[in-house]
Amino acid sequence: MTKSELIAMYAKSRDRKRKDAEADVNFIFDTICASLAEGEKVVLTGFGTFDVRERKEKRCLNPRTGDPIQLPAGKAPAFKAGRGLKEAVNPKTKD
Repeated sequence: MTKSELIAMYAKSRDRKRKDAEADVNFIFDTICASLAEGEKVVLTGFGTFDVRERKEKRCLNPRTGDPIQLPAGKAPAFKAGRGLKEAVNPKTKD
């Protein structure tokens, strides 16, 4: 599913204009991004947790040339799925 498909599905399910639905979805994504940029954790109970993790400096190889390069330390966004999402993806079967 793409962002555009998500917007269309949201608009249809809530009987909203596409433009309004797009503004709603963009607001949610922008708010999550802004919170992560400030170093905050975003917890969506039952869905998962977005977090910012520190990435250490490391040596790797340039894939084109094979030359060693040094990647600087930095921050990277991370997502950990919650129980509800895990169960939705991999439902338990009853025997």
